[in-house]
Amino acid sequence: MITIQEAITKKEKKQFVTFPFSLYKDNPYWVPPIINAEIDSFDPAINPAFDTAEARFFLAYRDKKIVGRVAAIVNWDEINNQQVKKMRFGWFDMIDDIEVTKVLLAKVEEIGKSHNLEFLEGPVGFSNLDKVGVLTEGFDKLGTMITWYNHSYYKEHLEQLGFVKEKGYLEWRFLFENVKPKFFARVAGLVKKRYNLKAINFKSTKEVMPYVDSMFDLFNESYSKLSSFVAINEVQKKYFKEKYISFIDPEFIKYVADENDNLVAFAVTMPSFSKALQKSKGKLFPFGFLHFLKAKKKNEDAIFYLIGVHPDYQNKGVTAILFEEYHKSFTKRGIKNCIRTPELEENIAIQQLWKHFDPHIAKKRSTYRKEL
Repeated sequence: MITIQEAITKKEKKQFVTFPFSLYKDNPYWVPPIINAEIDSFDPAINPAFDTAEARFFLAYRDKKIVGRVAAIVNWDEINNQQVKKMRFGWFDMIDDIEVTKVLLAKVEEIGKSHNLEFLEGPVGFSNLDKVGVLTEGFDKLGTMITWYNHSYYKEHLEQLGFVKEKGYLEWRFLFENVKPKFFARVAGLVKKRYNLKAINFKSTKEVMPYVDSMFDLFNESYSKLSSFVAINEVQKKYFKEKYISFIDPEFIKYVADENDNLVAFAVTMPSFSKALQKSKGKLFPFGFLHFLKAKKKNEDAIFYLIGVHPDYQNKGVTAILFEEYHKSFTKRGIKNCIRTPELEENIAIQQLWKHFDPHIAKKRSTYRKEL
């Protein structure tokens, strides 16, 4: 018999976070989260996502053993401001038993109906900066700290339960050697001169911070027309600034500004921390942080986390300026592989940015929908 229990206490939420450690034990492609950071992200007193959303966390048990988990999320900003009556679910994991999946999603469906919502969609997080999608291709590729990994049967379970694909996401990779600096240097020079633009590089986090709010404003403008986009509010800006920006090497953040210092483009990249997370087993202390420091200083893999261009400057070659600056930094750092985070299949504009680098699709993932 399968029973469902809500994870409410900190101990129970830790069980919720650590369940995948047993599910993916010895899997060479799964990347664990930082346990304490994930637990904190579920705390309404810490994560500002709870200012406009609510979430409940459920564990499935059989014979007193955890066999699955799911988070049921209601984003009121999305529902009230965008009129999208969606019940979200995320942090979705289970053993290969369709009955476990059925019970977990039935709980999410029950909550959705209680709020008079129209459909379920997942796996998704609280916002556009959270992880997204069930992996459908690329199970033999190492994951990243900003994506979920899952077994191949997840897709099968969802389809058996009447879910259909809602959105598709692509994860691309390309070799750094495919980036030809002469081409981008020429284009960057022309674009800078034509539009009076300049590149802004940083040597310290202190130099980055004054620009971060403007970067998130630009992020909202850049992606506002994409389906399911929920803008980042002022409180969330502060949270992400403190949680992520101080963690990222400032040399991996690049901005482009006009003659009045207004941002027109930005990109945020990171060295890959996947292997560091695997070695640390999700714990920074007592010695896990040493693996992160090593990965931060010496790494052949770079992940393009965020990139945005102001609508007025899209399709005008502004990204050539960003690529020119990254070529300088990545050459110095010894980067060999460039990895892109999940991009919507429909986002042709962002895909066009990389066409000169001979990229290939390494993974595919999807969210799934079911009417209530």
